[in-house]
Amino acid sequence: MMDLDLQSIDFAKGNGLIPAVVQDADTLQVLTLAYMDEAALRETLDSGQATFFSRSRGGRWCKGETSGDFLNVVSVTPDCDGDAVVVKVRPVGNACHLNRISCFGEEDAPGLGRVGRLERTIHVRAQADPNDSWTARLIAQGPKRAAQKVGEEGVETALAGAAGDNTELASEAADLIYHLLVLLHARHMVFQDVLDVLARRAEPANHSG
Repeated sequence: MMDLDLQSIDFAKGNGLIPAVVQDADTLQVLTLAYMDEAALRETLDSGQATFFSRSRGGRWCKGETSGDFLNVVSVTPDCDGDAVVVKVRPVGNACHLNRISCFGEEDAPGLGRVGRLERTIHVRAQADPNDSWTARLIAQGPKRAAQKVGEEGVETALAGAAGDNTELASEAADLIYHLLVLLHARHMVFQDVLDVLARRAEPANHSG
């Protein structure tokens, strides 16, 4: 069971229900907005599968029990008033009943969420046959080969930045980011490890006034 004090959740304010904002744990894209009663939240915490209370059906339902599009729960975080929660998930399939990634528009992992989506794709392709996937082949060759590619792409990005146009620079930078994510995967790391370092570096600036 996930660690969450159910006594801290105020179900009374919403007549027994709280809104649950469902967010992709990797891309941070908002996938859907649903509602939970206490039993649905408890079941979510116990099972690790997002379970909601359907106002139209008048009862609880586990997302994916009929469609197969489950939402594997990573964390459940209440808001400051304890009357709503953010549920971070790793989806299996689509969150929207219209067969879309998200209920909020058709765009997939917008903005910086694209990095998280690419990281997940690299994880999947790493399991493929190296004869069929460049990503799998590069990872199979080990971190040193991936690091070499990062160096090559870094030089090409620098050259594009010095003398190329914006389109060329964006293309080379995309190659660099892709190969950096492959290197991190080969070293059993994730991009969040890099973000954690940036966050720590920002702390002195945050407290300097």
